[in-house]
Amino acid sequence: MADADTPDPTQESLWRPLRLLQESMDGDIARIYSEKRIKELKPSFVMELLRLHAYGPMTITELAESVNRTHSALSQKVAAMRAAGWVETVAGDDARSKKVTLTDKARSIVGRLAAEWRATEAAIADIEAEIPYPLSQVVTDIEQALARKSFHDRIAEKLAQDPTWD
Repeated sequence: MADADTPDPTQESLWRPLRLLQESMDGDIARIYSEKRIKELKPSFVMELLRLHAYGPMTITELAESVNRTHSALSQKVAAMRAAGWVETVAGDDARSKKVTLTDKARSIVGRLAAEWRATEAAIADIEAEIPYPLSQVVTDIEQALARKSFHDRIAEKLAQDPTWD
């Protein structure tokens, strides 16, 4: 780990390899879409598109809750999906609310997206079977460690020991 004398502590990171791995895998998923000539589709849109297909139009709040995201994050994502032509907003149950719904463009490929989702999950299961300690177990173990002591508390303890923080 970098110490207080290191000019750039970002030169070391325990999490960067995980982020880069996920970006690489998402890149491979995007390549699958490109090979099928599915344009302007980001892998990060697929869960929401499949959720809207399965459950029908939802408000941003409902959609955010269904995928465990914040309203703000989903609002930004919906704007990006709308700009790419995957979703549109329509009048909700009352004049003040709007619901997010799939466009015809999205409806025409949701079957393929569901197939890709299943294939991706199966490929991840294959990878987990090849390695001695599956990532899904790592996530569970980290969640249990954080249940014992939150990430916030762990960081705060480290900062309390660092004179440059005060």
